[in-house]
Amino acid sequence: MTTTLHTSHLPGLPLLHRGKVRDVYGLDKQRLLMVASDRLSAFDVVLPDPIPGKGEMLCQISNFWFDKTAHLTPNHLTHESVASVLPEGVDLSLYAKRSVVTKKLKPVPVEAIARGYIIGSGWKDYQKTGSICGIELPAGLRQAEQLPSPIFTPSTKAAVGDHDENVSFDVIVEQIGADLAEQVRAATLEIYEFASRYAIQRGIIIADTKLEFGLDENGVLHVMDEMLTPDSSRFWPADSYQVGISPPSYDKQFVRDYLETLDWNKTAPGPSVPADIIEVTRKKYAEALHRLADITLD
Repeated sequence: MTTTLHTSHLPGLPLLHRGKVRDVYGLDKQRLLMVASDRLSAFDVVLPDPIPGKGEMLCQISNFWFDKTAHLTPNHLTHESVASVLPEGVDLSLYAKRSVVTKKLKPVPVEAIARGYIIGSGWKDYQKTGSICGIELPAGLRQAEQLPSPIFTPSTKAAVGDHDENVSFDVIVEQIGADLAEQVRAATLEIYEFASRYAIQRGIIIADTKLEFGLDENGVLHVMDEMLTPDSSRFWPADSYQVGISPPSYDKQFVRDYLETLDWNKTAPGPSVPADIIEVTRKKYAEALHRLADITLD
């Protein structure tokens, strides 16, 4: 059965960061405990109502991809038991499927984005300039059309409450150096292309994805945090995909569409979400997990 957790509480473990979805605790100098909550954010605002089991599903999808791509790029997983690090008295069933023990890495301050299709902010940029992040694209592309080949379109890591900003590769080179920038670009595109080939066999188009990277004590690049989830990617059902429209997706777009109908200025606090919208969203996450990894948590 799935569990519901809006906010984690682990007495005795130092809380290092509470993000929009993930809570990160320190274990020692080398390891962290990362907990995926059921919080849902939209338009960079955390909504008051959780999506039951969402954190478990995100964690299981990420773990699936981390293992599936470990031959391409090292990742943050230690594969240590969550039960072995939880404080005494904490309900293991609440945390077992939504938590991982990870290596403590030095984050690379880049949102590493791979796009295989033109949609979202990339579509808006293309309509204005004919390019995305300084990459010139063919004229006449339509919304949601597949690109001739996947492109790396990074963005800056924004401060809390701000929006990430799409930037050119040259800006990333200035920020982190040419060698590391090249490593991040190569790893992002290799992972995206590998995952896309796998997913399409399961009836899912991965339109784009955002990856996070970090460096270990030896300077080795690792992929970290979450990976190829409905929160960090656009997953489209292949059987209903059409060029020229924004395709339906296995993510929180359903909630965003509902919020757009409200008289809400997209600043905190966020509005409550009706139970039927929550349930449809939960089912979308569950279907993505089942299609990709053959995992059912219910």
